[in-house]
Parts: sequence; structure tokens; C-alpha cells
Amino acid sequence: MIQRTENFITADGSSTLYNPFFDEHYHSINGAIEESLHVYINAGLHFCLKNEINIFEMGFGTGLNALLTMRDAHRFLRKVNYTSVELFPLTESQYKDLNYCTKLDCNQPDLIQLHEIAWGQKVDINEYFSITKREIDICNLTFADQEKFDVIYFDAFSPDKQPELWTAEIFKKIYNQMSIGGVLTTYSSKGLVKQNLRQAGFTESTACRDQKANGIF
Repeated sequence: MIQRTENFITADGSSTLYNPFFDEHYHSINGAIEESLHVYINAGLHFCLKNEINIFEMGFGTGLNALLTMRDAHRFLRKVNYTSVELFPLTESQYKDLNYCTKLDCNQPDLIQLHEIAWGQKVDINEYFSITKREIDICNLTFADQEKFDVIYFDAFSPDKQPELWTAEIFKKIYNQMSIGGVLTTYSSKGLVKQNLRQAGFTESTACRDQKANGIF
């Protein structure tokens, strides 16, 4: 698929992209940064109390979740090992046109580096953040037995546009790689999504730390 996208400024002034192929934006038009902070950082990363956190992200996309996580790790001095899959990486012109660093008052090279690091290998960005990007469809992804994740960012295009990514089978694959007390967080609250999460073994709760739980927004 040739990925044509169009830059769009959301209500909080931050960029997102519109993808005509899926007829969807990458983020809420009500605020890209606000959405990512609410759904993935506050309900996901901050849910985990470990000093070293393993995160898996379904959908690297614009790199916003990774950028916010890297900033948060440095702020709170917690080590984050970040793994993300993306089947359709952005082009150089697309990611360089995003304004996240301007809105967050950070260095533009931070976002560019996240996009330009090599695929398929672990890269230490700094002492608090390492990232492994995999250019693959999650349906074809095989996890190593020792890979265990504390936090899952599930950020695919919507269930209406990519139903094959929101199945009980996909969620079960992820569930099997989660640490006890792990949390999955996503923007979708669709009934079928909740049903498939429960079928995979998740519990719909954001307060439960003694079993595998999911936070849904």
C-alpha cells in the first residue's frame, strides 16, 4: 500500500495525519497530544509502578506515543524498554512536517531520531529509553518466549477500518506476552473490542494491579 497522508492541525494545536486509504486521522481531531497523554501516558505508563518498564505499542504511526514516553521516562528517571510495530512507516517529509516538538518545547531531532533509527534492532536513545521498531504486520509477528510487557499501547486504526487487528486472537497473542499486573490501554470503547479483550483473558479495570487488566477509553 502506498501511504498518502495529509497533515492536519488538531484542536490543541498539535499535528496529526489524515490517511485517505483508511479515511481516518491518526489521532483525535480534538487534540493529538491531549489524546496520547490521556489514553497512553496517564492510563497506561503511569499505571505501572515499576522502575523498569517494558512497553509494547501496536502502531508506531507518527511516533507521538514514543516521544511522550521517552520524555516521561527522563522526567521520572525510570527506564523504559519500548517495542513498537508499524507496517507502513511514514516518509521523511511526513514526519519532519509534524509539530510535536514545537508544542512540547523539545528538540525536533528527538522525533526525527525515533523515526530514523534502524528497524529490527534495539537502540539505546539515552540511559532511560531504548526502542526496538519492527516493520511488520502484527498478524505475522512472532514474539520471543522471554519477551514480557508491562504496558500495551494498542493504537491501530479503528476496528471499522482494520477489523483484523482487533480480534480475540490478536489480543490473546498480546496477553500471552504480558507480565502479571500488566495493563493494555486503547482509545476504542467499542462493544466488540471489549468482548474480544475479555475473551482473550483481560479484565476491564484500570485499578487492578494483581492480575492482567485492561484500561479502555
